[in-house]
Amino acid sequence: MDPETAIERTTLEDASTIADLWVDLATDQRAHGSHLAAAANRERILDSISHHIADDTLLVARAEEGVVGFVMFSIERRLYVVSATRGTVHNLYVVPERRGERIGSALLEAAETELAAAGADRICLEALVGNEEARRFYENNGYGPHRIEFEKRVETDNST
Repeated sequence: MDPETAIERTTLEDASTIADLWVDLATDQRAHGSHLAAAANRERILDSISHHIADDTLLVARAEEGVVGFVMFSIERRLYVVSATRGTVHNLYVVPERRGERIGSALLEAAETELAAAGADRICLEALVGNEEARRFYENNGYGPHRIEFEKRVETDNST
């Protein structure tokens, strides 16, 4: 990672920029099978980003040109009693022109450190099965499958 790129906490001043980056992330994920409507969810994610900033569970990678990546995370809240405290990485994104510089790894490591300090003894995240680059990235950072989600298309008169 470029020594002038820093992983840091952020403020609400960056919320709109981060929301734009999230829309880029969600748009990219459509190519890998995501059903999430990117732009249509911008206001919802902006609200979520604001909560993450207030909770200190959002970090950015900041370079001379501004925010070039972000990670959102939290401690998982469960209905049931469990034998592990899990932290969850919700979103991790680096702008395409800065990928391959270890910014994503630095963001992920920083989120893991924050989650461990908050009591997590396991960290989970999701990647779309069709996103081989993301799956390889997470595997190279020590993550492996824990649970597999299955999906089936239901044919109806309203299917598109």
